[in-house]
Amino acid sequence: MLMGHWASGAAPCTTKHQWVEEMIPSENLVLAPIERLQDINGIPFPEEPKFRQFLITGPPGSGKSTLVGKMRGWPYEGYVDLSAANWWRIQALTFRPREIHLGAPFKGYENALSVLDEDWLNDFDTLEMDFRRIRIPPKKAWFFGTDWRTRYVFDFILSPAEIIYRDRIERSKTGLFPHDQRVTLEIVERQVEFYRTIAWYFWYSEMIVYVRVEREGPPMKIVDCRNAPDL
Repeated sequence: MLMGHWASGAAPCTTKHQWVEEMIPSENLVLAPIERLQDINGIPFPEEPKFRQFLITGPPGSGKSTLVGKMRGWPYEGYVDLSAANWWRIQALTFRPREIHLGAPFKGYENALSVLDEDWLNDFDTLEMDFRRIRIPPKKAWFFGTDWRTRYVFDFILSPAEIIYRDRIERSKTGLFPHDQRVTLEIVERQVEFYRTIAWYFWYSEMIVYVRVEREGPPMKIVDCRNAPDL
């Protein structure tokens, strides 16, 4: 999926499922290239942020572990519940760059769900994300304070669902990834939309966000979103 497709005329977010109405389809998220890049072990990154600001995230099978490995980042995965108080202070984010998985709040569910939770996998086509319960880090409040809003750089890998699905089917043959045993293209499509929507909401909230539409391709910046959810 090339940049021209992302920036083309957008179709309305209409479907019989509430899920898709609340999520951001690829054609609605407008991306633009980044002018100045740096090379980190053969992988392009934005020049301005520091190496240890990066948090790599995205749906299962998108290539997070491979990218972090090539960066020589922290080798262990982390999990962030975006509805938890002060999630930006948790120990999992101390060691960077690293791979992280995200959990988000949904209406009708007390606890955040990740795209690998049974409740999400069973009800993904009817879930409605509860943006009001997503906590956003505070901005710098005083001169010597921490600007949590810009402390981290979120690098989302959002490859086309068809490619991720193909690769997950192939790796399911190893038997090492239990969740790949039940994967379908529709599940992967919704998982990509889950992460794309969070990328948009972070950007909307003035956090630092980049998006890759190819696993090791250049990062891009979000410049607009058509038909975004009414917050």
